[in-house]
Amino acid sequence: MITTRIKDLKNFIGQKVEIEGWVYNKRSSGKVRFLILRDGSGYLQCVGFVKDVSPEVFDLMDKVTLESSVKVEGIVREESRAIGGVELSLTNLTLYHLAEEYPISKKEHGTAFLMENRHLWLRSSRQVAILRIRSENEQSFRDYFYNNGFTLIDSPILTPAACEGTTTLFETEYFGEKAYLSQSGQLYLEPACMALGKVYCFGPTFRAEKSKTRRHLMEFWMLEPEVAFATLEDVMELAEDFLCYVVARVLDRSKEDLKRIERDTSLLEKIQKPFPRMRYSEAIEKLQKLGSDIKYGDDFGGDDETLLTQNEEKPIMVNRYPSKVKAFYMEPDPEDPELALCVDVLAPEGYGEIIGGSERISDHDLLLKRIQEHNLPVSAFQWYLDIRKYGTVKHGGFGIGLERTVAWICGLSHVRETIPYPRMLYKLYP
Repeated sequence: MITTRIKDLKNFIGQKVEIEGWVYNKRSSGKVRFLILRDGSGYLQCVGFVKDVSPEVFDLMDKVTLESSVKVEGIVREESRAIGGVELSLTNLTLYHLAEEYPISKKEHGTAFLMENRHLWLRSSRQVAILRIRSENEQSFRDYFYNNGFTLIDSPILTPAACEGTTTLFETEYFGEKAYLSQSGQLYLEPACMALGKVYCFGPTFRAEKSKTRRHLMEFWMLEPEVAFATLEDVMELAEDFLCYVVARVLDRSKEDLKRIERDTSLLEKIQKPFPRMRYSEAIEKLQKLGSDIKYGDDFGGDDETLLTQNEEKPIMVNRYPSKVKAFYMEPDPEDPELALCVDVLAPEGYGEIIGGSERISDHDLLLKRIQEHNLPVSAFQWYLDIRKYGTVKHGGFGIGLERTVAWICGLSHVRETIPYPRMLYKLYP
């Protein structure tokens, strides 16, 4: 007998198979019983007629509880009305474990209850679909850079200094010294791009931001490319091409999952080059016309990003922010040194920033001055300054948050559903 997964059943029409999984739903009607089985790859209706199975199996179909683990055996049949276009004519049912009464039912549950039971909430069809879309996003991230000649560099998680700002560091003890959980792998990528040309890292990052917005997590995954000899224009072109690839890939390979979460994919189909670009100064003017009280020199808040993008069909690339609201390592604009050669890519439909990037400072003395201006310990950055001494070149890159990207692609209202176990403000369980 063939052992297979639900997603592959169309290849076995008319054949007898066995599948292991969990009871997702059940119903009965006279002399027939229906079990909906899930195995992580899909959902399958199993039909058991009293005349086709033993009395013990027929009784077991009544007794089995939701989320019980089982093995089913039967003949695969085409059925256009069924999930996946096939169903199973059941011949045997083996019980592995009879589940207790499942705490998550079809009734409405509050978010607090679902988050306390996140380890079980993951089993719902919506959460399964979201996590599969997340997985496809992750794979597309990696494949894009692998296929475009980038080398993966694993940046450290424990670091001696800040990258994005000292107020959002998680501090820990490291053999008598202070260490911090990484905010970004970028600083460690810059020496690597001087060795390998085009590099990227992809891993968890940590920000101790006391924020409870729908866009913030304390622990999230970020991919960061870094390219030697790259200008700001090169960085923007890379970000644009990469995003178009990712969206097209998910549309192609995650159709059923996007359908299950009822995502309007016609909006994603519009994500094609070129993206509109605007300077920070233009964005400020537009926001003020839209009713924001933002002033020139202010950084954008979440509400500003939402306002700026809520009626846009494509991501907006806002560039050349004032240096004072950006990180210390960003190259100043030669036409106006008060501005940084940086870009934020704001997703459409009001989802806000998903990419932040820049050309990096390549001059040793200027970088040293910026480190001192930000009251950062020069000794902790000596290695970072060193790369400006030995064949320094223009270089740049960006960071993209996986969870915000998944939230946008899935059309979710909160990033907590985009990661298996979200770490939010005062939320560490489960």
